[in-house]
Amino acid sequence: LTVYLANKCFSHFLLSLPENKILVAQRPLLVVANKTATLVCNYTYNGTGKEFRASLHKGTDSAVEVCFISWNMTKISTNSNKEFNCQGIHDKDKVIFNLWNMSASQTDIYFCKIEAMYPPPYVYNEKSNGTVIHVKVFFVLFLKETPIQTQEPQSAISYWITVAVMGLLAFYSMLITAVFINYWQKSKKNRYHQSDYMNMTPRHPPHQKNKGYPSYAPTRDYTAYRS
Repeated sequence: LTVYLANKCFSHFLLSLPENKILVAQRPLLVVANKTATLVCNYTYNGTGKEFRASLHKGTDSAVEVCFISWNMTKISTNSNKEFNCQGIHDKDKVIFNLWNMSASQTDIYFCKIEAMYPPPYVYNEKSNGTVIHVKVFFVLFLKETPIQTQEPQSAISYWITVAVMGLLAFYSMLITAVFINYWQKSKKNRYHQSDYMNMTPRHPPHQKNKGYPSYAPTRDYTAYRS
């Protein structure tokens, strides 16, 4: 009943419009759960224009033109802002704007603008109440969980590679240490034998120079060995 009364009031208002006026109607809210939105701009024009342009604007001040479509009796052209994926379609007394791959940052209010470009006079609609497009973000959180799961095996592999490298370094460190200790012990033993070398030249006891010892043999000093 409410929709019927609204349509009746809308039709009555259109009949009371003066010539060359454009009226636009949009739904107040559009919830987007799959990153795709379809915004329908219903319009009524009671003038004699033959060339039109319809555009979709973002923000309370309509500062960003999302995309547009223009048409005349024989030709239709459309274009989109590089930051949006948008396409306009003209169908009788309405313009349909299809948006896809939307992000949460694109949640905002959007306005439809319809312009009669030719022939003069140039006419466009007064600013409507707009449509709030709310892009839900729960699917973004779900997508963020997937890379975390795929990274777990990579983390385990990296861990074991690190352990293997550290074990190999520890083995080489122990091997080098053992070789150094062995070399140091052998070097120490060689120095010990060199310091213990004794002069084996025959020596005769003191006060016994004529008992078979050569004349060149020095007297043996036994006091040097008492300690």
